[in-house]
Amino acid sequence: MIKTGIVTIACLAFITGCSSKETATEKNNQSAGDTKIHVVTTFYPMYEFTKSIAGDQATVDLLIPANSEPHAWEPSPKDMANIQSADLLIYNSPYFETWVPMVEESLGKNKKPLFIDASEGIALMEGTAEDEHEGATDEKEHDHGHDHAMDPHVWLSPALAQKEVEAITAALVNKDPKNKEVYEKNSQEYLQQLINLDQSYRDGLKEYVGKEIITQHAAFGYLTKEYGLKQVPIAGLSPEEEPSAARLAELKTFAQDHNLHTIYFEELASPKVAQTLASEIGAKTKVLQTLEGLSKEDQDKGLNYIEVMKNNLKSLVETLSQ
Repeated sequence: MIKTGIVTIACLAFITGCSSKETATEKNNQSAGDTKIHVVTTFYPMYEFTKSIAGDQATVDLLIPANSEPHAWEPSPKDMANIQSADLLIYNSPYFETWVPMVEESLGKNKKPLFIDASEGIALMEGTAEDEHEGATDEKEHDHGHDHAMDPHVWLSPALAQKEVEAITAALVNKDPKNKEVYEKNSQEYLQQLINLDQSYRDGLKEYVGKEIITQHAAFGYLTKEYGLKQVPIAGLSPEEEPSAARLAELKTFAQDHNLHTIYFEELASPKVAQTLASEIGAKTKVLQTLEGLSKEDQDKGLNYIEVMKNNLKSLVETLSQ
């Protein structure tokens, strides 16, 4: 949900204080011949996609800390300063980073970055309360003004992640055409990794088409749809949602009828709801990572989008083969 008061006040306060002046740092960078573009990305997948394309040709910042839940995060005045100094702000969707449209509007005619919606052009799925309770979603065109909540978790499908990478590549090339060849070369190399990952999912999950997985919240609709599985979420699109007693009872019967013994939850969410259902049916809980944050420690271990998604595939196969 958008918390309009906090964000608007922070944005306007910042802009009123320091909107249109070039800072001394900016002037010094220009005089020193620093021509790298500055790109701010919102959360981890947007950062990895952008950094993989940009390489050393751009300065790429990650805005939302790895240990923060992106659904509920809002920019501080310091974050606003970083955003306002950028050439590009790359985000996943106004349905995920719900504060972005208001920040863009509040900047008004002052100096501001170009805002890039990486999911623009992707047909988003619409989830209503009834759909979520049935574990289903309907595909609708991407419409920012729609009354219903749209599912923004497109990056969790390796096939759709490719489309986001293509959109980010186009934005970098348009902003910094002198480095077009580098961006396009890096993009093709990263896209090939995503193509290979997509094929691994198709090969690994083909014998489980039609099978169900129970997830704590409805983050995996694009992934399950792409590879023929069925997501049955305990709650809706937000990890903060609490299921009703009736919903838990319904899922208990569903899990028993379908012989399901694993309840998935996300790395940044409390496992309480998943554990409650698991204890009712004698199941175990397991993490299925949404990549909404990836700690520096995990990155130092060599984990990234590709490797985490491989781990998710391994976890799914282990569960579905039981």
